[in-house]
This record gives sequence, structure tokens and C-alpha cells, in this order.
Amino acid sequence: MEQKKLSRWLIIIIAGVAVCGLTVYALVLPICGRDLAQKYPEYEKAYWPWLIFLWLTGVPCYAVLWLGLGIVRRIGADRSFSFENARALKRISYLATGDTAFFMAGSIALLLLNMSHPGVFLASLMVVFAGIAVAVVAASLSHLVLKAAALQEQSDLTV
Repeated sequence: MEQKKLSRWLIIIIAGVAVCGLTVYALVLPICGRDLAQKYPEYEKAYWPWLIFLWLTGVPCYAVLWLGLGIVRRIGADRSFSFENARALKRISYLATGDTAFFMAGSIALLLLNMSHPGVFLASLMVVFAGIAVAVVAASLSHLVLKAAALQEQSDLTV
């Protein structure tokens, strides 16, 4: 597959993820939260704290999509192994780590404030694991892209 064609497909995928995320954050979470608050009145007071908390966790996700869009554009310009891509992947790793830590701290805080159920906290651990996995993969890719960019720069200077 050509670089430009790959880049176009990746842009479409990023746009699709952004639309799906917006749908989840703007429609699914508020509707499900209202349904849960009506079904379990003891957690009605937790509706807005949880909703705001989940909205805040979405901000770094969209920052990651923005950084990913920059990476995809450089791939389309045939600059896949560049120092800019390595820096963007490192930023993605930092964002994933920060968002994961924030999510974990928020889950614990809401549990201690009696605004969450222990089962929800246990399910949150899976989200934390996924965030850690994204951070590790992004950091690893950043390292590999940085090494490849250095090799490519060295190769370009010798030719």
C-alpha cells in the first residue's frame, strides 16, 4: 500500500474514532448514567461527579488523536521515521500515563466518597490496564522510531 493511500485510510480511522468517542461521551454516558441513577437511587448523587470525571478523562484521548493525526500526515509525506514522530509518540505515552493515573485516582476518590460501587472500581482496573498498555506501546514505538530516524539521517548523510 502506498504511503498516501495508507495515510488517507488512517485519517479516516482517526476521524471515525473521534466521532465514536464523541457519541459515547455526549450521548451514551449521560443516558446510561441517568438510567443507572433511576434504577439505583442511592447512586443518584454520583451522576454528575462521575459524568464530569469521565468527560475530563476524554480530553487527553482527543489530544492523542490530534497527535496521531500529525503522525499520519507525516507518514503520508513519506516521513514515517522522523524525530517529530518520535516526539509525538513520546507525548502520547505521557498523555496515556497521565490519563491513566488520573482515572485511577478518580476511581479511588469516588469509591472512598461512597459515589461508586466496588464492582465499578474493579472494572476500572481493566481501563487502567489498557491505559498502561497504550503508554508502554507508545513509549516503545517512540524509541524505535527515534532509532530509525537516527539511522535514516546517518544514511542520508553518507549518500
